[in-house]
Amino acid sequence: MNLDESRRGLLAGGNFIIDRVKTIDHWPEQDALATVRDRVEGNGGGPYNVLKDLANLKVDFPLAAVGLVGDDEAGRFIRTDLDRHGINPAGIRTTTIASTSYTDVMTVESTGRRTFFHHRGANALLDREHFDFTGSRHRMFYLGYFMLLDRLDALDDQGNNGFARVLEAARSSGHVTVTDMVSAESTTYASAVRAVLPHVDVLVLNEWEAQKATGREVMIDGEVQLPLLREAARQLHDQGDTTLVVIHFPTGAYALKRSGEEFWQGRVNLPSQRIAGAVGAGDAFCAGLVSALHDRGSLASALELGVCAAASCLLDSTASDGVGSRQACLDLGQEFGFIPTP
Repeated sequence: MNLDESRRGLLAGGNFIIDRVKTIDHWPEQDALATVRDRVEGNGGGPYNVLKDLANLKVDFPLAAVGLVGDDEAGRFIRTDLDRHGINPAGIRTTTIASTSYTDVMTVESTGRRTFFHHRGANALLDREHFDFTGSRHRMFYLGYFMLLDRLDALDDQGNNGFARVLEAARSSGHVTVTDMVSAESTTYASAVRAVLPHVDVLVLNEWEAQKATGREVMIDGEVQLPLLREAARQLHDQGDTTLVVIHFPTGAYALKRSGEEFWQGRVNLPSQRIAGAVGAGDAFCAGLVSALHDRGSLASALELGVCAAASCLLDSTASDGVGSRQACLDLGQEFGFIPTP
Protein backbone atom coordinates (compact mmCIF):
# COMPACT_ATOMS: atom_id res chain seq x y z
CA MET A 1 0.00 0.00 0.00
CA ASN A 2 1.81 3.06 -1.31
CA LEU A 3 0.62 6.18 0.54
CA ASP A 4 1.84 9.06 -1.64
CA GLU A 5 2.99 11.90 0.63
CA SER A 6 2.17 14.44 -2.08
CA ARG A 7 -1.51 13.49 -1.91
CA ARG A 8 -4.05 13.92 0.91
CA GLY A 9 -7.68 13.13 1.47
CA LEU A 10 -10.38 10.59 0.73
CA LEU A 11 -12.67 10.43 -2.28
CA ALA A 12 -15.65 8.14 -1.57
CA GLY A 13 -18.11 6.84 -4.16
CA GLY A 14 -21.10 4.53 -4.38
CA ASN A 15 -24.34 4.42 -2.42
CA PHE A 16 -25.83 7.68 -1.17
CA ILE A 17 -29.00 6.82 0.71
CA ILE A 18 -31.49 8.42 3.06
CA ASP A 19 -31.97 6.14 6.09
CA ARG A 20 -35.40 6.33 7.71
CA VAL A 21 -34.66 4.78 11.10
CA LYS A 22 -37.61 3.56 13.15
CA THR A 23 -37.18 2.24 16.69
CA ILE A 24 -39.81 -0.44 17.38
CA ASP A 25 -40.85 -2.17 20.59
CA HIS A 26 -40.32 -5.69 19.21
CA TRP A 27 -39.95 -7.58 15.94
CA PRO A 28 -43.44 -8.82 14.99
CA GLU A 29 -44.52 -12.09 13.46
CA GLN A 30 -45.88 -12.01 9.89
CA ASP A 31 -49.22 -10.12 9.77
CA ALA A 32 -48.76 -8.86 13.38
CA LEU A 33 -48.20 -5.32 14.65
CA ALA A 34 -45.28 -3.55 16.32
CA THR A 35 -45.24 -0.07 17.84
CA VAL A 36 -42.90 2.60 16.48
CA ARG A 37 -41.31 4.33 19.48
CA ASP A 38 -39.21 6.85 17.56
CA ARG A 39 -38.43 7.90 13.97
CA VAL A 40 -35.45 9.82 12.63
CA GLU A 41 -33.91 10.35 9.20
CA GLY A 42 -30.26 10.56 8.32
CA ASN A 43 -27.47 9.47 6.04
CA GLY A 44 -27.08 5.93 4.74
CA GLY A 45 -24.82 3.96 2.42
CA GLY A 46 -21.13 3.18 2.79
CA PRO A 47 -19.52 6.29 1.25
CA TYR A 48 -22.06 8.69 2.76
CA ASN A 49 -21.65 7.18 6.22
CA VAL A 50 -17.85 6.95 6.04
CA LEU A 51 -17.50 10.56 4.85
CA LYS A 52 -19.76 11.92 7.60
CA ASP A 53 -18.02 9.76 10.20
CA LEU A 54 -14.66 11.13 9.10
CA ALA A 55 -16.04 14.66 9.34
CA ASN A 56 -17.28 13.89 12.87
CA LEU A 57 -13.89 12.43 13.76
CA LYS A 58 -12.54 15.86 12.76
CA VAL A 59 -9.90 14.60 10.35
CA ASP A 60 -7.65 17.28 8.88
CA PHE A 61 -7.63 15.98 5.30
CA PRO A 62 -10.02 16.78 2.40
CA LEU A 63 -13.18 14.74 1.84
CA ALA A 64 -15.14 14.44 -1.41
CA ALA A 65 -18.10 12.42 -2.74
CA VAL A 66 -19.08 10.66 -5.99
CA GLY A 67 -22.61 9.35 -6.43
CA LEU A 68 -26.01 9.65 -8.10
CA VAL A 69 -29.22 11.02 -6.58
CA GLY A 70 -32.68 11.86 -7.83
CA ASP A 71 -33.98 15.31 -8.70
CA ASP A 72 -35.97 15.47 -5.49
CA GLU A 73 -35.96 16.78 -1.93
CA ALA A 74 -33.89 13.85 -0.66
CA GLY A 75 -31.22 14.41 -3.30
CA ARG A 76 -31.01 18.09 -2.46
CA PHE A 77 -30.76 17.22 1.24
CA ILE A 78 -27.77 14.96 0.56
CA ARG A 79 -25.89 17.68 -1.31
CA THR A 80 -26.59 20.25 1.40
CA ASP A 81 -25.70 17.83 4.19
CA LEU A 82 -22.36 16.97 2.60
CA ASP A 83 -21.49 20.62 2.11
CA ARG A 84 -22.50 21.45 5.69
CA HIS A 85 -20.02 18.86 6.97
CA GLY A 86 -17.16 20.16 4.85
CA ILE A 87 -17.41 17.36 2.26
CA ASN A 88 -17.06 18.38 -1.40
CA PRO A 89 -20.35 17.37 -3.12
CA ALA A 90 -19.27 18.26 -6.66
CA GLY A 91 -19.14 14.60 -7.70
CA ILE A 92 -22.79 13.97 -6.78
CA ARG A 93 -24.72 13.82 -10.07
CA THR A 94 -28.50 14.09 -10.51
CA THR A 95 -30.84 11.93 -12.59
CA THR A 96 -34.44 12.72 -13.50
CA ILE A 97 -35.44 9.11 -14.20
CA ALA A 98 -35.14 7.66 -10.69
CA SER A 99 -35.71 8.88 -7.16
CA THR A 100 -33.03 9.14 -4.49
CA SER A 101 -32.36 5.82 -2.77
CA TYR A 102 -33.74 5.22 0.71
CA THR A 103 -33.76 2.50 3.35
CA ASP A 104 -36.35 1.86 6.04
CA VAL A 105 -34.34 0.67 9.05
CA MET A 106 -36.26 -1.12 11.80
CA THR A 107 -34.33 -1.14 15.09
CA VAL A 108 -35.62 -3.25 18.00
CA GLU A 109 -35.62 -1.10 21.13
CA SER A 110 -34.43 -3.76 23.58
CA THR A 111 -31.57 -5.22 21.52
CA GLY A 112 -30.44 -2.61 18.98
CA ARG A 113 -30.73 -5.26 16.25
CA ARG A 114 -31.82 -3.84 12.93
CA THR A 115 -33.52 -4.99 9.73
CA PHE A 116 -33.32 -3.11 6.41
CA PHE A 117 -35.90 -2.53 3.68
CA HIS A 118 -34.08 -0.90 0.77
CA HIS A 119 -35.20 1.02 -2.34
CA ARG A 120 -32.28 1.20 -4.78
CA GLY A 121 -33.57 4.14 -6.82
CA ALA A 122 -30.91 6.30 -8.46
CA ASN A 123 -28.09 4.17 -7.06
CA ALA A 124 -29.07 1.37 -9.45
CA LEU A 125 -28.08 3.68 -12.35
CA LEU A 126 -24.63 4.62 -11.03
CA ASP A 127 -22.08 3.50 -13.62
CA ARG A 128 -18.43 3.79 -14.65
CA GLU A 129 -19.13 7.01 -16.57
CA HIS A 130 -19.91 8.82 -13.30
CA PHE A 131 -16.35 8.35 -12.00
CA ASP A 132 -13.67 10.72 -13.27
CA PHE A 133 -10.31 10.63 -11.48
CA THR A 134 -8.74 13.29 -13.69
CA GLY A 135 -7.12 15.89 -11.48
CA SER A 136 -7.92 14.10 -8.22
CA ARG A 137 -5.14 14.44 -5.68
CA HIS A 138 -6.84 12.43 -2.96
CA ARG A 139 -4.63 9.85 -1.32
CA MET A 140 -7.36 7.21 -0.95
CA PHE A 141 -10.48 6.14 -2.83
CA TYR A 142 -13.32 4.27 -1.11
CA LEU A 143 -15.99 2.39 -3.10
CA GLY A 144 -19.09 0.67 -1.67
CA TYR A 145 -21.42 -1.10 -1.37
CA PHE A 146 -21.02 -4.18 -3.49
CA MET A 147 -24.29 -5.97 -4.30
CA LEU A 148 -26.39 -2.78 -4.09
CA LEU A 149 -25.28 -0.95 -7.26
CA ASP A 150 -26.89 -2.81 -10.14
CA ARG A 151 -24.88 -1.51 -13.09
CA LEU A 152 -21.53 -1.72 -11.31
CA ASP A 153 -22.37 -5.19 -9.94
CA ALA A 154 -23.20 -6.71 -13.34
CA LEU A 155 -20.66 -9.32 -14.46
CA ASP A 156 -19.57 -9.47 -18.10
CA ASP A 157 -18.58 -12.55 -20.12
CA GLN A 158 -14.98 -12.28 -18.85
CA GLY A 159 -16.05 -12.29 -15.19
CA ASN A 160 -15.35 -8.59 -14.69
CA ASN A 161 -17.74 -5.94 -13.42
CA GLY A 162 -18.01 -2.18 -13.17
CA PHE A 163 -16.61 -2.17 -9.65
CA ALA A 164 -13.41 -3.77 -10.91
CA ARG A 165 -13.05 -1.22 -13.72
CA VAL A 166 -13.65 1.76 -11.40
CA LEU A 167 -11.16 0.47 -8.84
CA GLU A 168 -8.63 -0.26 -11.58
CA ALA A 169 -8.95 3.32 -12.84
CA ALA A 170 -8.65 4.74 -9.32
CA ARG A 171 -5.54 2.69 -8.59
CA SER A 172 -3.96 3.59 -11.94
CA SER A 173 -4.46 7.28 -11.16
CA GLY A 174 -2.53 6.95 -7.89
CA HIS A 175 -5.21 6.27 -5.29
CA VAL A 176 -4.98 3.66 -2.54
CA THR A 177 -8.23 1.73 -3.03
CA VAL A 178 -10.53 0.73 -0.17
CA THR A 179 -13.67 -1.36 -0.66
CA ASP A 180 -16.58 -2.44 1.49
CA MET A 181 -19.53 -4.76 0.97
CA VAL A 182 -23.05 -5.23 2.28
CA SER A 183 -24.67 -8.29 3.83
CA ALA A 184 -27.07 -9.04 0.97
CA GLU A 185 -27.96 -12.44 -0.43
CA SER A 186 -26.74 -12.96 -4.00
CA THR A 187 -25.85 -15.96 -6.14
CA THR A 188 -22.95 -13.96 -7.65
CA TYR A 189 -21.44 -12.72 -4.38
CA ALA A 190 -18.20 -14.72 -4.58
CA SER A 191 -17.78 -14.01 -8.31
CA ALA A 192 -18.22 -10.27 -7.78
CA VAL A 193 -15.60 -10.23 -5.03
CA ARG A 194 -13.11 -12.23 -7.11
CA ALA A 195 -13.50 -9.69 -9.93
CA VAL A 196 -12.39 -6.76 -7.78
CA LEU A 197 -9.68 -8.33 -5.63
CA PRO A 198 -6.88 -7.66 -8.17
CA HIS A 199 -7.61 -3.92 -7.83
CA VAL A 200 -8.12 -3.55 -4.06
CA ASP A 201 -5.50 -2.38 -1.57
CA VAL A 202 -7.63 -2.51 1.59
CA LEU A 203 -10.61 -4.89 1.78
CA VAL A 204 -13.02 -4.37 4.67
CA LEU A 205 -15.85 -6.82 5.37
CA ASN A 206 -17.72 -8.52 8.19
CA GLU A 207 -17.81 -12.19 9.13
CA TRP A 208 -20.99 -12.94 7.13
CA GLU A 209 -19.54 -11.28 4.05
CA ALA A 210 -16.26 -13.17 4.51
CA GLN A 211 -18.21 -16.44 4.39
CA LYS A 212 -20.07 -15.39 1.24
CA ALA A 213 -16.93 -14.11 -0.47
CA THR A 214 -14.86 -17.23 0.16
CA GLY A 215 -17.39 -20.05 0.50
CA ARG A 216 -15.74 -20.87 3.83
CA GLU A 217 -17.60 -21.18 7.11
CA VAL A 218 -16.10 -18.86 9.71
CA MET A 219 -18.81 -19.38 12.34
CA ILE A 220 -19.88 -22.44 14.31
CA ASP A 221 -23.19 -22.28 16.18
CA GLY A 222 -23.34 -18.56 15.48
CA GLU A 223 -19.91 -17.83 16.99
CA VAL A 224 -16.94 -16.57 14.98
CA GLN A 225 -14.06 -19.04 14.99
CA LEU A 226 -10.80 -17.14 14.77
CA PRO A 227 -8.72 -19.88 13.05
CA LEU A 228 -11.41 -20.11 10.35
CA LEU A 229 -11.43 -16.33 10.01
CA ARG A 230 -7.69 -16.38 9.45
CA GLU A 231 -8.03 -18.93 6.64
CA ALA A 232 -10.74 -16.86 4.95
CA ALA A 233 -8.52 -13.77 5.05
CA ARG A 234 -5.62 -15.74 3.57
CA GLN A 235 -7.83 -16.98 0.75
CA LEU A 236 -8.90 -13.42 -0.09
CA HIS A 237 -5.24 -12.38 -0.28
CA ASP A 238 -4.45 -15.34 -2.52
CA GLN A 239 -7.25 -14.44 -4.94
CA GLY A 240 -6.10 -10.89 -5.59
CA ASP A 241 -3.58 -8.13 -4.98
CA THR A 242 -4.75 -6.84 -1.62
CA THR A 243 -2.30 -5.34 0.84
CA LEU A 244 -4.62 -5.66 3.82
CA VAL A 245 -7.77 -7.68 4.60
CA VAL A 246 -9.77 -6.53 7.63
CA ILE A 247 -12.73 -8.51 8.98
CA HIS A 248 -14.88 -7.02 11.74
CA PHE A 249 -17.35 -9.07 13.76
CA PRO A 250 -19.50 -8.65 16.90
CA THR A 251 -16.64 -9.20 19.36
CA GLY A 252 -13.88 -7.30 17.56
CA ALA A 253 -11.77 -7.17 14.41
CA TYR A 254 -9.01 -9.13 12.69
CA ALA A 255 -6.51 -7.82 10.14
CA LEU A 256 -4.11 -9.80 7.97
CA LYS A 257 -1.36 -8.18 5.89
CA ARG A 258 -0.14 -9.80 2.69
CA SER A 259 3.21 -10.21 4.45
CA GLY A 260 1.54 -12.54 6.97
CA GLU A 261 1.47 -10.14 9.92
CA GLU A 262 -1.84 -10.34 11.75
CA PHE A 263 -3.55 -8.22 14.38
CA TRP A 264 -6.58 -8.73 16.63
CA GLN A 265 -8.57 -6.09 18.46
CA GLY A 266 -11.45 -6.71 20.86
CA ARG A 267 -14.48 -4.44 20.74
CA VAL A 268 -15.17 -1.78 23.34
CA ASN A 269 -16.96 -3.33 26.33
CA LEU A 270 -19.82 -0.84 26.05
CA PRO A 271 -22.71 -1.47 28.50
CA SER A 272 -25.84 -2.65 26.70
CA GLN A 273 -27.92 0.13 28.22
CA ARG A 274 -25.78 2.69 26.36
CA ILE A 275 -26.57 1.16 22.95
CA ALA A 276 -29.23 3.06 21.01
CA GLY A 277 -28.81 1.14 17.74
CA ALA A 278 -26.28 -0.61 15.54
CA VAL A 279 -27.02 1.17 12.26
CA GLY A 280 -23.78 2.28 10.60
CA ALA A 281 -21.44 0.69 13.15
CA GLY A 282 -19.52 -1.19 10.46
CA ASP A 283 -19.05 1.99 8.45
CA ALA A 284 -17.89 3.85 11.55
CA PHE A 285 -15.33 1.08 12.08
CA CYS A 286 -14.17 1.57 8.49
CA ALA A 287 -13.94 5.34 8.95
CA GLY A 288 -11.76 4.97 12.04
CA LEU A 289 -9.56 2.45 10.24
CA VAL A 290 -9.21 4.64 7.13
CA SER A 291 -8.46 7.75 9.21
CA ALA A 292 -5.53 6.09 10.94
CA LEU A 293 -4.21 4.39 7.78
CA HIS A 294 -4.36 7.68 5.86
CA ASP A 295 -2.21 9.33 8.52
CA ARG A 296 0.25 6.42 8.51
CA GLY A 297 -0.74 5.17 11.94
CA SER A 298 0.16 1.63 12.94
CA LEU A 299 -2.31 -1.11 12.08
CA ALA A 300 -2.82 -1.78 15.78
CA SER A 301 -3.80 1.85 16.35
CA ALA A 302 -6.04 1.78 13.27
CA LEU A 303 -7.97 -1.22 14.57
CA GLU A 304 -8.30 0.40 17.99
CA LEU A 305 -9.68 3.60 16.51
CA GLY A 306 -11.98 1.51 14.32
CA VAL A 307 -13.63 -0.34 17.21
CA CYS A 308 -13.81 2.87 19.26
CA ALA A 309 -15.54 4.72 16.40
CA ALA A 310 -17.95 1.78 16.03
CA ALA A 311 -18.72 1.94 19.77
CA SER A 312 -19.34 5.67 19.49
CA CYS A 313 -21.76 5.05 16.63
CA LEU A 314 -23.80 2.71 18.87
CA LEU A 315 -24.67 5.65 21.15
CA ASP A 316 -27.20 6.96 18.62
CA SER A 317 -29.89 5.29 16.49
CA THR A 318 -28.70 6.94 13.26
CA ALA A 319 -25.70 5.92 11.17
CA SER A 320 -23.35 8.78 12.11
CA ASP A 321 -24.75 11.16 14.72
CA GLY A 322 -23.22 9.20 17.60
CA VAL A 323 -19.69 9.37 16.20
CA GLY A 324 -17.62 11.94 18.05
CA SER A 325 -14.14 13.31 17.58
CA ARG A 326 -11.18 10.97 17.37
CA GLN A 327 -10.30 11.66 20.99
CA ALA A 328 -13.89 11.23 22.18
CA CYS A 329 -14.00 7.81 20.48
CA LEU A 330 -10.71 6.72 22.01
CA ASP A 331 -11.93 7.92 25.40
CA LEU A 332 -14.79 5.40 25.18
CA GLY A 333 -12.22 2.63 24.91
CA GLN A 334 -10.36 3.99 27.91
CA GLU A 335 -13.55 4.31 29.94
CA PHE A 336 -15.03 0.88 29.29
CA GLY A 337 -12.03 -1.17 28.19
CA PHE A 338 -11.91 -3.83 25.48
CA ILE A 339 -12.95 -7.45 25.53
CA PRO A 340 -9.95 -9.82 25.45
CA THR A 341 -8.34 -10.80 22.15
CA PRO A 342 -7.13 -14.35 21.47
